[in-house]
Order: sequence, then C-alpha cells, then structure tokens
Amino acid sequence: MTQSLFLTHEEIVEMTGKQRKPAQLRCLRAMKIEHRVRIDGSPAVTRSHVEATFAPKQGTRNKPRTHEPDWSSL
Repeated sequence: MTQSLFLTHEEIVEMTGKQRKPAQLRCLRAMKIEHRVRIDGSPAVTRSHVEATFAPKQGTRNKPRTHEPDWSSL
C-alpha cells in the first residue's frame, strides 16, 4: 500500500497535538509547516514537506570541539 500525498487527520493531530482545526492551523503556522486550508477549514499538509522539514540535514555534523586554540592561522 502506498502512502497518501497528504497527511491524514490522525497524523496532523499527532504532529500538532491539537484536535480542533483552528488550533491545528495555528500550530502549523508556528512550526512553519507549509499547508493549505481546505474548504471545510481543515489543513492540507503534504507528506513530502513534513519529511523534508523533520529529516536530519546531510553533511551538517558538527566537528568535535577541542579546547585547544586554532594555531593554524599563526
């Protein structure tokens, strides 16, 4: 079975922690999740946007911090 292009109502409730549509929309805006409002007032959120937003960025590992000064510039 393939997943839908859009998140289900249950997935939006899980992500936002909100049951009511207006509260879900406020939460999505605060989280900067792109969405559209359907004619019934419910949010439409693409699965790919959420996956891209919450996925770890590639190549952004921090270098281990050392307590030594960087002498290479001297």
